[in-house]
Amino acid sequence: MAVLKLQSLKPRPISELSMKVGSIRCYVSSCRAVLLPRFGGPEVLQLRPDVPVPDLKPNEVLVRARAVSINPLDTRMRSGYGRSIFEPLLPLILGRDVSGEVAAVGASVKSLTVGQEVFGALHPTALRGTYTDYAILTEDELSPKPASLTHVEASAIPFAALTAWRALKSTARITEGQRLLVIGGGGAVGFSAIQIAVAAGCHVTTTCGNQSINRLIAAGAEQAVDYTSEDIESVIKEKFDAVLDTIGVPETERIGINLLNRGGHYMTLQGEAAALSDRYGLPIGLPAATAVLFKKRIRYKFSHGIEYSWIYMRADSEGLHEIRRLSEAGKLSIPVEKTFSITQVREAHEAKDKKQILGKVVLELN
Repeated sequence: MAVLKLQSLKPRPISELSMKVGSIRCYVSSCRAVLLPRFGGPEVLQLRPDVPVPDLKPNEVLVRARAVSINPLDTRMRSGYGRSIFEPLLPLILGRDVSGEVAAVGASVKSLTVGQEVFGALHPTALRGTYTDYAILTEDELSPKPASLTHVEASAIPFAALTAWRALKSTARITEGQRLLVIGGGGAVGFSAIQIAVAAGCHVTTTCGNQSINRLIAAGAEQAVDYTSEDIESVIKEKFDAVLDTIGVPETERIGINLLNRGGHYMTLQGEAAALSDRYGLPIGLPAATAVLFKKRIRYKFSHGIEYSWIYMRADSEGLHEIRRLSEAGKLSIPVEKTFSITQVREAHEAKDKKQILGKVVLELN
């Protein structure tokens, strides 16, 4: 399919940018984007007006971004997490979540059309993220936006919810009536996991800070334990079929393992692949991480009779469409505490770094 590019330094309405003329689809060749030229604090982020927009591959979709959320992965990557992978590839564009409108589609895209409102999330290792007026995602990474949600509300959901979905549905394969423990339910992934599990008919217990208890109970958790003032092992009496540990320190791993039934599944978001690769380099770090994971799996299989997994978000079109369905039904949401303009990206990152804003932060693009 032939592609005609339109030169533009400033975003224009979709009607001006995306039009279908026979077999030619037209779109911008440059736009605003936040670049990460080197690792460091919020001050290293650079908003530039003329960052190239690559040609679309057959399965890709150009999205005119309206809102993108800030995930913990964004601030960690900015600070140097994953440098063994990303440093040779700088500059990067951060950002994983997006909500916006389809501006153009690749030749093989069938399920989405120009002008359609969509939301979705990129894989954690994507180099060209969503902090840009025009983001590029594959067809499988996008779904029609829930009609009941604004772009700001929708942009907060996909990455966290897909991470939780991968843990509960793809890894632990939770079923109705099972018992789930979410360690750290106050964060976006933990909160998503609670809602997904409740919608599946599971009984959910969670740990969290005092300020999150009422919100998590309202989301369907049967018990919410304040880890800052209560002893988790003394308060929680039952055993669980699955544990999702969003904190992933040795103490929460020990607690989670001990609270599992035999045949249960412990899942942590804090896998060691990136950390070990950053410390020792890819040639040594990745094999070392594989060895650590294998050793833990064998140890816990024999000592406790449970499965052990590191959880990473991965694109899942079926999962994203189910997340959309739950969101439409009012069964899955992630509250947004504050929004910033994309021009205030440094201030937004600084606020997250200093823990001035504990909830979800979204960047708006106009």
